[in-house]
Amino acid sequence: MCLAVPGRIETIAEAGPLMRVARVDFGGVAREVNLACVPEAAIGDYVLVHVGFALSVIDPAEAERIFGYLREIEAL
Repeated sequence: MCLAVPGRIETIAEAGPLMRVARVDFGGVAREVNLACVPEAAIGDYVLVHVGFALSVIDPAEAERIFGYLREIEAL
């Protein structure tokens, strides 16, 4: 089983001729993420991230729902 975590794109930079990377905020923790799989991603979008790669763009309501589940798990 794999876990993908939602995060919000704060900045995007070109890391090479065909590669973009983003600084993504995961509820207060920011990490660099590869955007190769989601070329349509833009600043402010929420993306699902697994092992440093954004796999898909998701809507803010879906991201908030997942954050809620993660908060419930943390409370246990």
